[in-house]
Amino acid sequence: MKHLCLILFIVIHQLVFAQDKMEALGANLENFNYPFKVSYITLNLQGEQCKMAYMDVKPQKENGKVILLLHGKNFSGAYWGRTAKELAASGFRIIIPDQIGFGKSTKPYHLQYSFHLLASNTKALLDTLNISKTAVLGHSMGGMLAVRFALMYPGITEKLVLENPIGLEDYKLFTPYKPVDWWFQNELKNTYASIKKYQLENYYGGEWKPEYDPWVVMLAGWTLSPDYTRIAWNAARTYDMIITQPVLYEFSQLQAPTMLIIGQRDRTALSRNLADEKIRETLGNYPLLGKRTAEAIKGSELVEIEHVGHLPHIEAFGKFIAPLKSFLLK
Repeated sequence: MKHLCLILFIVIHQLVFAQDKMEALGANLENFNYPFKVSYITLNLQGEQCKMAYMDVKPQKENGKVILLLHGKNFSGAYWGRTAKELAASGFRIIIPDQIGFGKSTKPYHLQYSFHLLASNTKALLDTLNISKTAVLGHSMGGMLAVRFALMYPGITEKLVLENPIGLEDYKLFTPYKPVDWWFQNELKNTYASIKKYQLENYYGGEWKPEYDPWVVMLAGWTLSPDYTRIAWNAARTYDMIITQPVLYEFSQLQAPTMLIIGQRDRTALSRNLADEKIRETLGNYPLLGKRTAEAIKGSELVEIEHVGHLPHIEAFGKFIAPLKSFLLK
């Protein structure tokens, strides 16, 4: 008992110390470093002028192929750094946007979010860069966006890769609806400790490594920002988008060659805690969901990575990048 108390004391002390050392981050992550040069395009959205940040990573020796990397909800384009470096070494040009409301992009005051809107913003970025063909890789929420993009722009999407996408089940069938205000109040409760606890338990199976730290620091730094209320409102509206705008019913309509990369330990399910206790444990079963989705997408390939959670490209890069490159270079 004394040993357990000592461990708890050390953990709590470390979390409090980390919180004290946290730096408040600006709404657009002005003081958070990205792995490559960040550029911007301007979009006029619903009466508000917004800046969309992106990285354009060009290889020394081009292979003529482009890939678009779409980030998840609790992340930004910054976490694609290692992936982009490896793909650039193989000759790919890599486009990495921060979606509006995320990362270094504008956090609008009044924007009605939809995956259609985010996809059209992404298409506007590609148009600005004169890119007419690209492979698309989406992780987590970015997987839902990647599906919507491929459905809206099949002529542009050469290949589609979904890495542990959320939305492989319809959350609103299993959990009661919560309004944006509820999600907003939930976001306001975030702290360094709660964010790290969530990621430790849901992403990494209880085993933490130092390379995971930046993705806690980014979110926790925002909680100390004087703009956090606006950041939280945007986060709440995108939660509502995810819950109310499923894409899984349209998987059969995808035309691009598709590969699913699924970490088998993943059990991510939005609003799981709101579900009935009997249903709760059945949600987020990625081994089952991956197989079901592969069956729904005609001709798709399924790569199952054992003992890996929600972020294969962070947790098990070698097991992630090898099948990805093989698929893209076919």
